[in-house]
Amino acid sequence: MATELHADGDTLFGLADLGFGCPELGTFSLSELAAIRLPFGLGIERDLLFASDVPLSVWARTARLSGSILLAERLAHTRGAILSDPLPSSDEDG
Repeated sequence: MATELHADGDTLFGLADLGFGCPELGTFSLSELAAIRLPFGLGIERDLLFASDVPLSVWARTARLSGSILLAERLAHTRGAILSDPLPSSDEDG
């Protein structure tokens, strides 16, 4: 989830999820993303329809708590809430 493109045209800033369960804010390379090849020759693509009124910091917190950006997005949709209180604390009864 990139929010900024630096003046060099390659360095992005945003929320990155490498699939290890610890999404984080930082910089990453647009050219490296473009070079990734997934199974069946697929590549990384932009989601042109993604929009959010939620600050990136809230997305980052939710993604860290849930372990992935995709799960954070699913939680937002299934709970009908927009990431303000994404997960119950471990001491809540269930």
